[in-house]
Amino acid sequence: MAVASISTNEQPRVVLSARGLSKSFGAFAAVKNVDLDVHDASVHALIGPNGAGKTTVFNLLTKFLQPTAGSITLMGADITKLPPDKVARMGLVRSFQISAVFPHLTVRDNVRVALQRPSGLSTQFWLPLSSLDRLDARADELIETVGLKRERNALAADLSYGRKRVLEIATTLALDPKVLLLDEPMAGMGQEDIGTVSAIIREVAKTRAVLMVEHNLSVVADICHHVTVLQRGEILAEGDYATVSQDPRVRTAYMGTEEA
Repeated sequence: MAVASISTNEQPRVVLSARGLSKSFGAFAAVKNVDLDVHDASVHALIGPNGAGKTTVFNLLTKFLQPTAGSITLMGADITKLPPDKVARMGLVRSFQISAVFPHLTVRDNVRVALQRPSGLSTQFWLPLSSLDRLDARADELIETVGLKRERNALAADLSYGRKRVLEIATTLALDPKVLLLDEPMAGMGQEDIGTVSAIIREVAKTRAVLMVEHNLSVVADICHHVTVLQRGEILAEGDYATVSQDPRVRTAYMGTEEA
């Protein structure tokens, strides 16, 4: 299995960073003093056993939760106290564990809806429906990029689960993110769809940063340049996959789940 690597001669710039990130719910500390650097043009995996705090970190980074302590910067700007909608407009875009597409719209119309925001059409509600036709070329380009060309006119409800997740990636790319956060993008997928989505993520990461929570360690080994392992809300280990997978603490954390 090939392990993703980045040349150490020219390390890409940090585009998303957290320092001392912590979150408590009453007496329970869900995230404790997490430092994280996500680099441009790379895939960074956040892994760990169930309950490690991975999704909580995602919610903190995207401002769905406010941190109890610590700071977050995006492209060098402090976003610690900003609301999630403003952070999204700055280029930090995420997917969720549950597919979030409009089931009774076609694949193309789902992507056109997503394109309305960056094109400025989302607030111009008085325009006729035909005004959306200008989005067709870009919508078709994104649909082809993620391999959904044959399903362009199909209803999202008629897609398989894996293809719905692929469509969701197309709608997030429509927002032209600088940093793309994917929450368990391979969950529930068959092997064919995993291969398709892995190839899409690898291609996307040529021009932007991708941070992903993922349980499939084969995928992590194949496409991720850097791995951060969480356990009980704290960083257990980090580095490239080859290094992390040999860490005895990581092997212990995953014992009975999946061998590193």
